[in-house]
Parts: sequence; structure tokens; C-alpha cells
Amino acid sequence: MKKLMFVCKKNSARSQMAEGFAKTLGADKVEVTSSGLEASQVRPEAIAAMAEVGIDIRDQTSDPLSDFSPEEFDIVISLCGCGINLPEAWVLREIFEDWQLEDPAEQPEIFPRVRDEIKVRVEVLLSSLDSATAERTAVHPYG
Repeated sequence: MKKLMFVCKKNSARSQMAEGFAKTLGADKVEVTSSGLEASQVRPEAIAAMAEVGIDIRDQTSDPLSDFSPEEFDIVISLCGCGINLPEAWVLREIFEDWQLEDPAEQPEIFPRVRDEIKVRVEVLLSSLDSATAERTAVHPYG
């Protein structure tokens, strides 16, 4: 099972929603954590936006990236264009992507749109992991 880290500036909205989708949609594929360049708290708007699609993120916490070690993760996804601010070890994981999504904290009315964009990107990411696993299995059917 791959270990996945979503990173954002404050770990309050985008990364929290991504964590919720990945835990729900990829429960059998990935272990998911999210963090921020600085910790804050999960925004009520993010909790409400996810509740609208049946995902409860009320128990998720906002944690600083400094609490984690990059070697513990296979996949790192930045959601805010903060990849350039990450220590190099985080960017050099097996998979690194910088999704650069708008910050709904500045415009609460865009929470539903950003949530839906995150869902699509998480689905694509999880699908790409399925494809990579299928390719490895086809090439090396016994592991």
C-alpha cells in the first residue's frame, strides 16, 4: 500500500478535502495524511463542502509538515503551488505533483468548485496507481 501526503500552506481546506476523498475513494490503495507548511485548523467551510458529498472530515486535524519525515511517503501532492517551498526531499519522492488549485479560504463561494476539482484529481491519481500496479503485475506476475 502506497503512503500519500497532501501538502498545502495551512492544511485547512484543499489538503483536508483531498485527504477526505483519498481516504474514501482509495481506502484499499493508499494510506493518506495531510499537512501544511504551517498548521492551523480545518475550516468549517471545508467540512461543510465535504459533508455535501457524504464525506465526514470533522475528525481530521491540521498538522505541520515538520511533524513528518519525507522517507515515510511514496507520493507527495502539493495543492497550492507550494512545491517550490518544500524541502527537496519531499519533492524527490516516487511521485510528486503540484496541483496549484485556487484557495477557497479567500473566496468561500468557490469551495464546491474546488472540492469537485480535487475529487477529479484524486480519482485520476488513484487510477494511475491502479495502472502502474497492473503494469508491474503483467511484467512480473509473481511480484
